[in-house]
Amino acid sequence: MAVAGTLTAEQRREALRAGLAEHGRLRLAEVAAQWAVHPMTIRRDFEQLEREGVARRVRGGLLHVPDDAFDRRQARALSAKRKIAAKLRDLVPSDAAVGMDASTTVHLLAAGLPSRPGISVVTNGLAAFESLHRTPGVRTFLTGGECEDRNNSLVGPAAVATIRQFLLARCFLSAAALDAAAGSSETTVEQVALKQAMAAVSDHVVLAVDASKLGQRSLVRSIGLDQIDMLVTDLAPDDARLDDYRDLVEIR
Repeated sequence: MAVAGTLTAEQRREALRAGLAEHGRLRLAEVAAQWAVHPMTIRRDFEQLEREGVARRVRGGLLHVPDDAFDRRQARALSAKRKIAAKLRDLVPSDAAVGMDASTTVHLLAAGLPSRPGISVVTNGLAAFESLHRTPGVRTFLTGGECEDRNNSLVGPAAVATIRQFLLARCFLSAAALDAAAGSSETTVEQVALKQAMAAVSDHVVLAVDASKLGQRSLVRSIGLDQIDMLVTDLAPDDARLDDYRDLVEIR
């Protein structure tokens, strides 16, 4: 029996969240037929659930994202992060040492990195390390340190000490927020210490953030724009939302 198509958008999405949690997957065509609504309506609902970080879109439907902080953040703004990762891949040099933080944005770079002859990567991200050490031609170093479950990363004095041993040609960092005056900021002091250490030993610092983080501030001040060489976002470089940063950093 078809569900009446008179539910409000939020009522419909709440039912979708419940069905997704129960079954693990929803198929667009089946949901549209069951609810007697146009497939485009369900597609918009699926897009909203992906933005919320509770689901990940796949061909023909939607997959449930487990109730884990890293996985939830990975799924949030996923389309934007994929655009950023595509830009970042062109910035990874060959025959060089680079750093990658534990952010969900940079993890997409690590997960999709093609073979780079002679490249070495140091990271405190457990997910990034898991992806990178399987990539042909990539020599991967994982810092020591204390496990921080929320970010699926290693932090603390041991992690910072490891980073300080390297001389990096370039590092790839993200941030919880970016403000033109305050610079980047994070939710924890531990993540700030790691990112500052990585920036300090890098010849070139790349900050990658999606547009939702622009003009925002988080809890702990991290890296100033005077320390950042390039800002990479999901926006076109000439987008007006980047005007506040245009005279401060190179924009991609």
